[in-house]
Amino acid sequence: MTTMPEDLLAVLCNAPDLDCARAIAERLVADRLAACVNILAPCTSIYRWQGSIESAQEIPVLAKTTRALYARVESTIVALHPYEVPEIIALPIAAGLPAYLGWVVTETN
Repeated sequence: MTTMPEDLLAVLCNAPDLDCARAIAERLVADRLAACVNILAPCTSIYRWQGSIESAQEIPVLAKTTRALYARVESTIVALHPYEVPEIIALPIAAGLPAYLGWVVTETN
């Protein structure tokens, strides 16, 4: 099977702390919903929530998965995430090393 970049997604989520980020990452990989999940350096998020401007330290999580698995990735993150409305954004992968793209597909099957 030839892997096309458009079959793959990078899913971004910000977790409130490292424990939550690790729980999300480990579950996605253990359940073969993502081939790899990066837990990135903490960041400061500024956002409007319920009429107020808020600021929070968060941990970005970046999961590489297939488009076909997105709904399951999303529901897994929602189940593990404490926020009422967690940030979950799927970004299409426009291009990539063919061997890596194939590996993502292999590890999520």
